[in-house]
Amino acid sequence: MRFSTLDEWLVWQEALHPKTIDLGLARVRRVFQGMGTPLPMPFTIAVGGTNGKGSSVAMLDAILRAQGYRVGAYTSPHLLRYNERMRIDGQVLDDESICRSFDRIDRARGDTSLSFFEFGTLAALDIFAQSELDVQILEVGLGGRLDAVNIVDADAVLIASIDLDHQEWLGDTREAIALEKAGIFRPGRPAVVGDSDPPKTLLAYAAETGIRLDLSGRDFGFEKTESGWNWWGAGGTLAGLPLPALCGEHQLFNAAAVLQVLGSIRGKRPVGENAVHEGLSSVKLQGRFQLIDGTPPVLLDVAHNPQSARVLADHLKARFPGRRVHAVFAVMRDKDIEGVVTPMAPLVDRWYLAPLKMPRAATSSELVDVFGHCSIDAVSEGYADAASAFAAARRNAHNDDVVVVFGSFFLVSEFLALEP
Repeated sequence: MRFSTLDEWLVWQEALHPKTIDLGLARVRRVFQGMGTPLPMPFTIAVGGTNGKGSSVAMLDAILRAQGYRVGAYTSPHLLRYNERMRIDGQVLDDESICRSFDRIDRARGDTSLSFFEFGTLAALDIFAQSELDVQILEVGLGGRLDAVNIVDADAVLIASIDLDHQEWLGDTREAIALEKAGIFRPGRPAVVGDSDPPKTLLAYAAETGIRLDLSGRDFGFEKTESGWNWWGAGGTLAGLPLPALCGEHQLFNAAAVLQVLGSIRGKRPVGENAVHEGLSSVKLQGRFQLIDGTPPVLLDVAHNPQSARVLADHLKARFPGRRVHAVFAVMRDKDIEGVVTPMAPLVDRWYLAPLKMPRAATSSELVDVFGHCSIDAVSEGYADAASAFAAARRNAHNDDVVVVFGSFFLVSEFLALEP
């Protein structure tokens, strides 16, 4: 084995491939075929989209496990430990299992270079295939058509939402991005779209390739009630459902699409109403409207594109009306920073720019330029590290204010790592 610890493997992988993101399936498929991983693969649900992927995977996982299925879930990125990316029956995989899989990948790849993400995807597929799963749920990392996850022909697909993100690789319009995400569809297999306004290119692609789409508002939907919510869609209706344990009104849209996926596969993986209730009530996911109680309270969210920032702003208005907001913010420079900042600007009383020590992160000076363009002047910068920005926000906030830590996964990860 090339390395004896997971950390050594990960440091090596980060420097192995010349590009951090290198879309394409030829290299990763060639290595996967060379590994001799058992086939057929477990029953597979692929989850793509711009926002809502992590929440949808978490709900699918919780409901299917509540039904008694043995479930593997692959997501990215992680918040605290790399191992979070691969779970079986809700438990993260141990270092030894991941290292053994990395060794099999390394031996099979020969002189083929793989990216950090491709190594992780292959490891998840390899481990899941050998773990006697009833279902594997795979979150698509970026786009869909050329994402490493797409070497697997999914038995059912959910696209949670479509908006602008990763434009450098996917295109600069919703229409172009939709075509990339549609690449995970497979003819004759269920395809659910949770976006309430799917781009016409997505609909046209499905029509041209003979894929029947289940669309939000047409084929399934929901209504909120005083005590919960009701759902209608594939397989009938469900009334008196508990609200998802994940915060935010938008989670009902995600949950409705999740139930449509489960309804569409009921002939192969049936799920009862009790499991739906249990899964929705017990689902957990860090970093999405995650509230840390205290004085002041701290709200964590990985909103890093315009759509997710709008959803975060709506949540703040509903959950903390009239409260002063102190926002700790950091984001990657390849994001639509102005589009992220703009919907939050009317709600934030003071911004704290947290430096992230990584090449892709926007520097404080770059962020200041964007804030100036948006006519935002309530900005504090010059912190030595993210921890200093967190401390300043908490120190300046009154007990009845709220501190919001949002933007990059890496920022939220740093905050969680500091919490006792």
